[in-house]
Amino acid sequence: MTVRPILTAPDPRLQAISTDVETVDDAIRQLVDDMADSMYAADGIGLAAVQVGVPKRVLVIDLDQKEGKKNPRAYINPKILWASDEVAVYEEGCLSVPEIWDDVERPARINCEYLDRDGNKQLLEADGLLATCLQHEMDHLNGVLFIDHLSRLKRSMAIKKLTKAKKLKETA
Repeated sequence: MTVRPILTAPDPRLQAISTDVETVDDAIRQLVDDMADSMYAADGIGLAAVQVGVPKRVLVIDLDQKEGKKNPRAYINPKILWASDEVAVYEEGCLSVPEIWDDVERPARINCEYLDRDGNKQLLEADGLLATCLQHEMDHLNGVLFIDHLSRLKRSMAIKKLTKAKKLKETA
């Protein structure tokens, strides 16, 4: 089990645009396993590789984690092929934006393609929490945090809170 440290805002590395994975090999599978371990250690349900300092287009998601089960899924080079006009609002949080939660509006349903941990192409129709989580994590691959979807005032307040918490942590 390898738990990697999770970057927190306002770390500029979180704004990196992730690059495609050329080959799904043992190194990528190890990254996926480390990401799952890191996500579980932080009690999260999703994690993008850039959040552990690796700007590659890799996500792990496990919605069963909320019920104490482990069923991690890897999404490598995910792409949204279609998004509904209908929207859904979920209260989102993020392991890279600790202790901040707010409502975010996103398409209610998406179709996406990705490679699984064996490098096989997969197609997925997602709705509900899975659609929201996939879009949230895919935003990370493009250097976008969920707070970037908030009003300028709410985003500014969140960044101030995170910066203050980081300074307090560094002086402790």
